Amino acid sequence: MALSSSSFCFSSLALGHRNSVRFYSQRSAKAPCFSCHPPTMVARLNLQGKAFPGDGVPETKESSLVVCFGEMLIDFVPTISGVSLADAPAFKKAPGGAPANVAVGIARLGGSSAFIGKVGEDEFGYMLADILKENNVNNDGMRFDPGARTALAFVTLRRDGEREFMFYRNPSADMLLQVVELDFDLIRKAKIFHYGSISLITEPCKSAHIAAAKAAKDAGVVLSYDPNLRLPLWPSAESAREGILSIWDTADIIKISEEEISFLTKGEDPYNDAVVRKLFHPNLKLLLVTDGPDGCRYYTKEFSGRVGGLEVDAVDTTGAGDAFVAGILSQLAVDLSLLQKEDLLRDALKFANTCGALTVMERGAIPALPTREAVLNAMLQSVT
Repeated sequence: MALSSSSFCFSSLALGHRNSVRFYSQRSAKAPCFSCHPPTMVARLNLQGKAFPGDGVPETKESSLVVCFGEMLIDFVPTISGVSLADAPAFKKAPGGAPANVAVGIARLGGSSAFIGKVGEDEFGYMLADILKENNVNNDGMRFDPGARTALAFVTLRRDGEREFMFYRNPSADMLLQVVELDFDLIRKAKIFHYGSISLITEPCKSAHIAAAKAAKDAGVVLSYDPNLRLPLWPSAESAREGILSIWDTADIIKISEEEISFLTKGEDPYNDAVVRKLFHPNLKLLLVTDGPDGCRYYTKEFSGRVGGLEVDAVDTTGAGDAFVAGILSQLAVDLSLLQKEDLLRDALKFANTCGALTVMERGAIPALPTREAVLNAMLQSVT
């Protein structure tokens, strides 16, 4: 999910009997970046980072483990911008999938993360497993399906910031993860369990998703939810709304975009705090709203506010929202008390905004995710 205001237009196209193809265009606004940060804030983030010796592995790894559940796929991105998928002369393959992006993003920032999901027993699937390992993400919960292919998505990169997706899932391996294939020990070790809504669309993955989240909740793990609306993948708009909201009240942390607020509230004003508060359920600890160039908004039971952003020239907004999520979860995994301390939460959200901004400056999702050093350097540069 890009850190942007987006308008959606939808259509679908079936190619043959073996592949189900759907696409939509998404207008992406400028991504929020870092605004002026006092040096004391950067110092606090550096101090907090001391939990990571040498900005590497946490001292007590499992105490700050974030387990990400859901899809991992291959994005095919045109080698040039400003053309349609049909007119693109060539494509560059890039690993993607929102939950996997978050897992890699956290690891790049020096955190501890794991991924649970399913890919095909094919060259792409093995490549994705290797990419997780190379990025220090625990892939013990990854499964391989011999009868289904790894999911693919073709993504245009237009000069005007629009993106167009074409998905190949009929079904793809990520849709076929079963309850019996879940690594419950890994789930229970997590401090935060993060997921989206795409894994709720079809069985058996839907049941696996629900079982995994319940196991995490029962173990006292904090649940983090980014709906990551991809409407063409759902049978209908109403089924998407019902599916997304079906697990809404179980999450402790929710990140949504302004277009998702409009969708879930059936067209109400996403900039109205009263409208946003309708989505705040009694057990929710933190609701985050990404607002494109305006940064992000945050809501807890005790306080709410906005952390401003800065427009940047985006090369590719793919994965920017996932980088933002990785940024905030990497901070919360170290210290959940940020949820009760507004000044420290604001610092963490400025860090997350910077993660999203740096990501849009390169093509692809996982290849563009920043390191902790790059984020802190960018924040320091914004002060001087």
